[in-house]
Amino acid sequence: MTVTLADVAARAQVSAATVSRVLSGNYPVAERTRSRVLRAVEELEYVVNGPASALAAASSDLVGILVNDLADPFFGIIAGAVQGELSGAAGPGGEKLAVVCSTGGSPERELRYLTLLQRQRAAAVVLTGSASEDPEHARALAAKLARLSGAGTRVVLCGRPAQPASPAAEPPATLTTLAFDNRGGAQRLTAHLVALGHRRIGCAAGPAGRTTTGERVAGHRAALAAAGIADAPHRTVHGAYDRASGYDAAVELLRRDAGLTAIVAANDAVALGACAALRDRGLRVPEDLSVAGFDDLPFSADAAPALTTVRLPLEEAGARAGRLATGREERPPGGLATLRAELLVRESTAVAYP
Repeated sequence: MTVTLADVAARAQVSAATVSRVLSGNYPVAERTRSRVLRAVEELEYVVNGPASALAAASSDLVGILVNDLADPFFGIIAGAVQGELSGAAGPGGEKLAVVCSTGGSPERELRYLTLLQRQRAAAVVLTGSASEDPEHARALAAKLARLSGAGTRVVLCGRPAQPASPAAEPPATLTTLAFDNRGGAQRLTAHLVALGHRRIGCAAGPAGRTTTGERVAGHRAALAAAGIADAPHRTVHGAYDRASGYDAAVELLRRDAGLTAIVAANDAVALGACAALRDRGLRVPEDLSVAGFDDLPFSADAAPALTTVRLPLEEAGARAGRLATGREERPPGGLATLRAELLVRESTAVAYP
């Protein structure tokens, strides 16, 4: 339901005229009153329409793309593919303007960007990558997306799980999810190592409390359980999705268990960091330890040795998200499509153990 100026006035216990004066900023208002009005605006998430007030039902040509880290090739590939579809959009509305917002993995910043895009009446919003597992944030995000969808903004979740189903209603027709099979990919990756004879496998996992991390760790542990290998929590270390974290994770994993024979990494950058740490300790990959990555980022095949990894269809997902955002592709049944993760076996795990 759309929040009106009158709703804000009622919450702040002032007149609608006072609210208008505070928001326009061109009329003196007592500081205490002004603070009360702004607090009500924030609590109700009132959308200030600004210059477009005469076109309240219209949307702009703007499409917001939210990424965790634009410097990460994972997000760069997806965002580039989304933007490529927007620039080629034809038909009603024509070409769209892409605005890429880097959240730095901050749930609070993610919500703020969504509010700003709502105020701009964005035609579509594409959210990429993992989401926070914090229940409070999940509720706040669901509310934000419901408001965007309710106002006619197309919302595409690309590379993250679907929003929890509401018991009161079906998912809005303007919300679509393109999910990656992170769990299945991780399970196949660890199963490959187990098939080579590995039993003491370290996990250089991503940040705790993120959906992608949870799915990949769950897949890794499912493969161990299927092989009858007891889960050893000390063989899992969490860190960021970057090379430095991979280096530190490998050092810590070897400190905890010097008998490790393999390391599965959160992504390819983490895997490269782990390989560097092993080299610095005089260990060879894969002769002494096998190392595997995830995502199949552009550099993974050119690493020395080339990384065994799991390929996610990043460009395909981004292109589909762009077409869905512009209404040029029909939504999948139920608004959800899961894109397969493909195991790619390369030299970094080519040696059987022992």
